[in-house]
Amino acid sequence: MTIPAGTYAIDASHSEVGFTIRHAGIAKVRGVFNEFDGRIVVNDDLATSSATATIKAASVDTGNEQRDGHLQSSDFFSIDVNPEWTFTSTGVSFSGEEGTLTGDLTINGVTKPVTLEVEYNGAAKDAYGNDRIGFSAETELTRSDFGITWNAPLEAGGLLLSDKVKIAIEISAVKES
Repeated sequence: MTIPAGTYAIDASHSEVGFTIRHAGIAKVRGVFNEFDGRIVVNDDLATSSATATIKAASVDTGNEQRDGHLQSSDFFSIDVNPEWTFTSTGVSFSGEEGTLTGDLTINGVTKPVTLEVEYNGAAKDAYGNDRIGFSAETELTRSDFGITWNAPLEAGGLLLSDKVKIAIEISAVKES
């Protein structure tokens, strides 16, 4: 497996940053962020490659306007104080088409190390002659680690929201000239 070296810009219109959280202990609620960008630098020595990304917290979209407004509030994302979340890689390790990307994730002004399990999906030239690469990545976060602690007790016991949040990312990136 060889990932073509170069600097790539994340194509947000062909990518997705999504999350899943357990709600009321019985269901999963999913959402996405509609505004994000980033860069992937692939070096010949893959271990020296890097990635950065920025997510606009206000672009959260769960398919429910009222819930999205609550997520944007100080109970969760505090978008007026912390409008952007950032990721900066600190390490890359691949074996075949699978690997890990470690880095520093900042949400609500709190920075924590995270590890993403990554799958390289391949490279292609698109219909417009652009060189593209694709990746899938997943991780699980503990939201309270980032100061997101709002919750509500359930009548039968337990809490409305789990502390664990699954993150799933699909990336298509275009090589810069």
